[in-house]
Amino acid sequence: MSDRSPVMWMRGGTSKGGYFLKHDLPADSTERDGFLLRVMGSPDSRQIDGMGGADPLTSKVAVLAKSAREGIDVDYLFLQVFVDKAIVSDQQNCGNILAGVGPFAIERGLVTAQDGETQVSIYMENTGQVAVATVKTPGCAVTYAGDARIDGVPGSAAPVPLEFRDTAGSSCGALLPTGNPVDVVNGVPVTLIDNGMPSVVMKAHDVGATGYESREELDADMALKAKIEAIRLAVGARMNLGDVSDKSVPKMMLVAPPRNGGAVTVRSFIPHRAHASIGVLGAVSVATACLIAGSPAAEVAQVPAGNRKTLSVEHPTGETTCVMELDENGAVASAAMLRTARKLMDGVVFA
Repeated sequence: MSDRSPVMWMRGGTSKGGYFLKHDLPADSTERDGFLLRVMGSPDSRQIDGMGGADPLTSKVAVLAKSAREGIDVDYLFLQVFVDKAIVSDQQNCGNILAGVGPFAIERGLVTAQDGETQVSIYMENTGQVAVATVKTPGCAVTYAGDARIDGVPGSAAPVPLEFRDTAGSSCGALLPTGNPVDVVNGVPVTLIDNGMPSVVMKAHDVGATGYESREELDADMALKAKIEAIRLAVGARMNLGDVSDKSVPKMMLVAPPRNGGAVTVRSFIPHRAHASIGVLGAVSVATACLIAGSPAAEVAQVPAGNRKTLSVEHPTGETTCVMELDENGAVASAAMLRTARKLMDGVVFA
């Protein structure tokens, strides 16, 4: 097996990681995972002998190939490389890393750029769902410069709008895998939901938090984290995810009333560390939970009227805006987000 591979390192949304073409990685998944663990420097809390940044948000991988599917440009597989465990997981999507998929696909020649902007249709292999990214391509070349800003990322960049289609139940088989808007787990009312990201949504107050803590405060509260983890382990089978002991899903979402004019405040665990912000598809799942009558999220959220709802999800470093389109039955038909991306390095990585 080769000890090197071409790679592009990119920031996608509020995450960053390595973007690879599928044919540049070992075909055998076990060999591939071993290679990626060495690339990132895992398992090690500092990832000192690799490219990872000692944080789940910077230990991520995108694997792309030109798609043979009708109407689809590229197939995208997301891999979460654990920091302090020898685990590479494909059990979830990542909507932040997704923001870099369109630009990378164009840069690598998988998609031909149009003058002005280029739409890239993306099949998300982890869940079998489709997203469409719109990439700025003036003069038929990707540009990363622009005026779009997202919370959690300094400065500005070119906007990358993402539209998600048919994400309900992508991992769990149904939007509400138990069929209930509310389940009680270990005495805590929760909503078990999957609208692109399997999530457990509960009121922060019900687990002894406020929902306004900093990331550092949450990570230091071992009793709180133990309580949340016990709930996570208890719901794995109920969410059709099986034993989740060594999985990165479901994500754990603590919600509270908004403080800064948004729809809801959230503190997200991914799943064992507090998130500096919130994942894109996690935000979609939380926003969807806010629309379910009687759910913990609906009880604390401020939801606007109309069939097209703009919901600002507040998090530790700002907010993430979800635009939700409802069908005639009041169900979420599609969700759109604004992200940005930036190319950081293009070259060869060694394992």
